[in-house]
Amino acid sequence: MRLSWFAKSRNRKLPSAATFRTEIIADVFVPDHAEDVRFFSRKLVHPGRLRRFSNRDLRESLLSVFYIMVAAALPVRWWAPVCDRVSRFRLKRHVLKEFADYAAATRAVLGDGIDPRKLFEALLAARHRRHLQLAAHLVAGRWSPTIRLEGLDGLRSALLRGHGAILWCDQFTAQTMIGKRALHEAGVEAHQVSVNTHGLSETAFGLRFLNPPLVNVENRFLKSRIVFDRDGTYQVTIRIHEILKENGVVMMTNTIHAGSTFAEVAMGESGWTYLASAPANFAARGKTALFAMSTFEVVPFREYRAVLSQELVPAPSTVSAASMARDGAKSIALQARYILLKRERLLEALKLYPEQMMSWSRHQRLTERQDRPRH
Repeated sequence: MRLSWFAKSRNRKLPSAATFRTEIIADVFVPDHAEDVRFFSRKLVHPGRLRRFSNRDLRESLLSVFYIMVAAALPVRWWAPVCDRVSRFRLKRHVLKEFADYAAATRAVLGDGIDPRKLFEALLAARHRRHLQLAAHLVAGRWSPTIRLEGLDGLRSALLRGHGAILWCDQFTAQTMIGKRALHEAGVEAHQVSVNTHGLSETAFGLRFLNPPLVNVENRFLKSRIVFDRDGTYQVTIRIHEILKENGVVMMTNTIHAGSTFAEVAMGESGWTYLASAPANFAARGKTALFAMSTFEVVPFREYRAVLSQELVPAPSTVSAASMARDGAKSIALQARYILLKRERLLEALKLYPEQMMSWSRHQRLTERQDRPRH
């Protein structure tokens, strides 16, 4: 089955956005969980056109300058109130464009007992705090929050086996910079897998001026960054294999828009979420250890938690059964089990800090959405 609508997650209505064809690869039933995992392939149909500039670039530029001044001039205790106030300037527009889908998605995952409007407004404020986190890193010597890294012993134990580790990271607002900083301060030299448009904007202006400060801050805490185009993954796969063979640590952020395959699984009460299949693929095909990672803002600008899960390990019987079919080919059945283990960790994290999650699940299956091109 083909779904031709699946396009870029940002600016879908713009004619410059890329268009992809999405096909179902397989439905894999996992007896341990009594549910299916659906795998999709994602192929580029139209590469799109690189825009020079957008209205969003202007807003991002003004916000960047403003928050640098805030970080340089105001005490840390004022930063969170400033972000709360600024996040409300365009609240009506955000509510009009984003809230309906957000409310449906959050209710589908967390149930009807939540207040989606309160969560939505808290998310907008968290996004602005993420801007100020960047500014604070750019203004030297002004900010030293408490960052706790949990689960480090499990990672170190896995690395003693000598086959490397993959950290499967969630898109919480603090993960981008604080998660990497937590690992760096704990002595973990990690490599980040990243697309070449990573940052605040995907226009030519954004790639030249807006994204480099964020990338440079992140790179302070990384051993290397593995960068690739959205439609080309072969070379990056080779590079990841090399790092894991050297017992390195590779960070992969859970975004389905950076790879050629992804999976759909049930989430929470009645929602559906999409998980990149690449981390599960690496773990299933080799002896690489796989961990989930989430980073939370406990007290804005003062206290953060970076949490590494216990190692994600399918039941021994399923590992032995899937290993017989490995022989250099993808073991999709074993991938499905890794994906469900990751889903459980993601759901636990969402319940703790739902207002900090930047990318939510949907209340419909991908195949139930209207089958039409989107640009």
